[in-house]
Amino acid sequence: MTRGRSADNHAKISAQPRLHQRAPEIQPYGTVSHLLPLELKEPVRLEMTERLNQLLADTITLRDLYKKSHWQVAGPTFYQLHLLFDKHFSEQSELVDAIAERIQLLGGVSLAMAPDVAETTRIQRPPRGREEVPVQLSRLLDAHQIIVRDCRELARRASQIGDDGSNDLVVSQVLRTNELQVWFLSEHLVNVPLVEAQGDVYKPSKSA
Repeated sequence: MTRGRSADNHAKISAQPRLHQRAPEIQPYGTVSHLLPLELKEPVRLEMTERLNQLLADTITLRDLYKKSHWQVAGPTFYQLHLLFDKHFSEQSELVDAIAERIQLLGGVSLAMAPDVAETTRIQRPPRGREEVPVQLSRLLDAHQIIVRDCRELARRASQIGDDGSNDLVVSQVLRTNELQVWFLSEHLVNVPLVEAQGDVYKPSKSA
């Protein structure tokens, strides 16, 4: 009998890939796993995963807006902004992973697909075509403002209900990264002359 069962099991093994498999979800979106030794009650984890998913959707959208700007930027500052936009894109990509992993760590389900992100984000969708640099920068700054505002509210709430891990993530990573990127972008919108100052004209003294 033992030999027969072994032979039957061996006969089921095949090098043929098992394609087109489907099955019910193992966890619905908007729920959290129940038995996690995190010392955080289920209502806390439910609230935080919902709010973190909103932050995730907006961060994914901002990340993609940076890549769009990176590809489509034009004008005399092309080289500098082409590199800056790509740097900020990479930094936002790291934030996307950190937020999504925090959601999963709390027992939730993170948003992932573009249609779901598009339905959730609060950041305005840009046109498909190319825009002038000041408009690109303004769009990015508007998106940052939405995220920065959300970070401050989310961090306060996380601290209030005892989720110190989410508070730390939002403040030390998401908020500070966005604040720094806001500074870099904003300086490109300062209207200063390139080669000639607009103050008093320098007049050398007669003794010079």
